[in-house]
Amino acid sequence: MATTTTLAKADEGTATVTHAARIEHVSKSFAGPAGQQLVLDDITLDVAPGEFVTLLGASGCGKSTLLNLVAGLDEPSAGAITTDGRPALMFQEHALFPWLTAGKNIELALKLRGVPKSERRDRAEELLELVRLKGAHGKRVHELSGGMRQRVAMARALAQESNLLLMDEPFAALDAITRDVLHDELTRIWRETRLSVLFVTHNVREAVRLAERVVLLSSRPGRVAREWTVGIPHPRRIEDTEVAELSVEITEELRGEIRRHGQH
Repeated sequence: MATTTTLAKADEGTATVTHAARIEHVSKSFAGPAGQQLVLDDITLDVAPGEFVTLLGASGCGKSTLLNLVAGLDEPSAGAITTDGRPALMFQEHALFPWLTAGKNIELALKLRGVPKSERRDRAEELLELVRLKGAHGKRVHELSGGMRQRVAMARALAQESNLLLMDEPFAALDAITRDVLHDELTRIWRETRLSVLFVTHNVREAVRLAERVVLLSSRPGRVAREWTVGIPHPRRIEDTEVAELSVEITEELRGEIRRHGQH
């Protein structure tokens, strides 16, 4: 099977973008002591323009591996991936440069995108305001809380003006209250910008709270085990009854996948 990763962008007025990301029969193997280890097996998944999709699964099921493939950081062993332009990627760690201010971290992303120097400061200020950090342009990384650092990282990702935002457990290291606040902020930004989001998590309630669609990967090798469309209206809360009920259903499926893996 052909192995390709393609960044495709429809010409304005001449074509309609039908997907932000298309993953077609993708598999990924890594070399190990016992030979090739199959991590992902025949994954097929689309993310529609403006859609918020969460990838859920047990540790080691290949969620982050799949995200790296979509980001173009690695190549699949088989299958094809196409995206609407180059994706922006946000990690669990903020990965900000500590010797730069919050604003200069964002301006660096703008510089790499080719934004003229005369426009970078104003655009960085706009992005900081979007993530509710107005006035933080001159603050150093060590002056920011963990939640504020992740907001800056989000602003830096948005500075790339990608149509697809890839997020690898970006709130996992934060305390529950900060994580809850950032769930609200991410939902607000997604609804305002209509970005497409592919969000990796191992937290079932986080997946249900945020997503329009939850995709469960099986354990080793990762395959699409099941999908759920989340029809719960926004705003959502972690403690909402509907969120809790769907989370229980998905958790049972996840436990089943883990038990099946444990029997092999």
